[in-house]
Amino acid sequence: MSANLIEFRNVTKRFGERTILDQVNCTIEEGQTTTIIGKSGVGKSVTLKHIIGLLEPDDGDILFHDKPLGKMRRKERRAMRREFSYMFQNNALFDSMTVFENIALPLVEKTSFDKAEIERRVVSKVEQLELSEVLHKYPSQISGGMQKRVALARALVTEPKIVLFDEPTTGLDPIRKNAVLGMIAHYQKQLGFTAVVVSHDIPDVFFISNRIIILYDRQVIFQGSPFELEIFDHPLIEEFIHSLRSLKDERNGMETRRSFERQFVHEYGLVNTRDEFTVILFTIKDLEEVKKNAGDITAQKIIQSLAALVEKHIGVMGISARHSDYEILSILPHMDQNRVEKLLQRMGKELRNHKVIEVQNDAGACQAFSIVAGLAHGKPGMELDTLVAQAKSRQVSLAVLSCSKES
Repeated sequence: MSANLIEFRNVTKRFGERTILDQVNCTIEEGQTTTIIGKSGVGKSVTLKHIIGLLEPDDGDILFHDKPLGKMRRKERRAMRREFSYMFQNNALFDSMTVFENIALPLVEKTSFDKAEIERRVVSKVEQLELSEVLHKYPSQISGGMQKRVALARALVTEPKIVLFDEPTTGLDPIRKNAVLGMIAHYQKQLGFTAVVVSHDIPDVFFISNRIIILYDRQVIFQGSPFELEIFDHPLIEEFIHSLRSLKDERNGMETRRSFERQFVHEYGLVNTRDEFTVILFTIKDLEEVKKNAGDITAQKIIQSLAALVEKHIGVMGISARHSDYEILSILPHMDQNRVEKLLQRMGKELRNHKVIEVQNDAGACQAFSIVAGLAHGKPGMELDTLVAQAKSRQVSLAVLSCSKES
C-alpha cells in the first residue's frame, strides 16, 4: 500500500474577499499518479502551488512526509523543493533560449554539475522525448506539440521525486494530447516519481490515473480510484460521472471502456437473453518498441488507424472500445466462423495497405510490429472477462507491418 506523501488538513486560501479553497482535506500518495479535476476557477492550480510551496494557506496545514510545511526550517524547505519539478500550463519556455538551454536551465540553477554532465543529461532526455532535431532551435520555431515535449523534458531532467503537471495537454489535438499523457504515464512507471496532474481532459486522463481528486465549490468532494468514483453515490459529482460515461475516447472516437462494459451488461448480459454474439479482440504487438524507435505520436496514429478500420467494418453491426493501451474489443451479433474469417482477412489486407502503417523499405528505419485478432463465442449471461480471455488465447496474425516514421 502506498504511503501518504502530501496531506492537506483543513486548508483554506483566500484572495481578498474571495475564498478559493475552504477547509480542503486530501492526500497525495507516494509513487502514484493523482489527477485533480474540476471546473475552471475551482482552485486546481492554486492547489498545485500550495503543494510546491509557491502559496501558503491562510488556515490549515500542509504536511510533507507527515511534517507540516509551516514548521519546517528554511534548510528543510529547500531540501524538500529540490525533490519537486513543475510542468507549467503554458509551458513557460524562454523565447530567448534554445531548446537545449531551456531543458538545461534547472540543472544550471539547482545543481553543481559541470558542463559535460549537464550536456549528457540534457541529450539523454532529448533523445527519450524525440527532440534531437530541434535541439538548437528556439521555442517560436517549433510546433505546440514539440513545445510540450520540451517542457516535459525540462521537468524530468533533474530526475525529480515529485512532478506537478498543470493542464499539460491544453491546446493539443487528440493525437498529441494522448501522446503527452502516454509519455507522462510511461516515465512515471519507468522512473517511479509521484505525479500530480491538474486536468479537465475527462475521460482520457483517467487512463493514466491511480487516484482522482475532485474539487467542487471550494472543497474536495471526492478522492479515490477511478473505479471508486464510478460507484460513489453523491449528487454533487453526477455531472462528472456523466462526463465520464458520455464522452468518447478521443484517442480513437470509440466508447470508453467503462461505457462499453455497461453497454455489454445491458445488451448482452441482462436484456437479450436468447441472443448469441461474437467477441473479437484486436491487439497491437510490440507497440512499446515502436514508441522507442518512431515515437509516441506515431504509436498513437497506429492505434487510431486500427480503431478507424474496426469502426469501418464493425461499427454498424456492433460496439467497440479501446480495451487497454494496445487492445480494441468488439462485440457483434453472432456470425458463422467462415463469415468472420473473411471479415478479418479483408481487415488484414487493408491494414497492410494503410497509409499511416505503410511498410518501410529502409531497413532498420522502424521497429516491426504485428496486429493479431482472436474470437470467442458469447452467450447471454457470460462474463465479459471470460470471453476476453478466450479471445486472447485464440489470437492469430492479421498483419505484420513496419510503422512509417514521421517526417
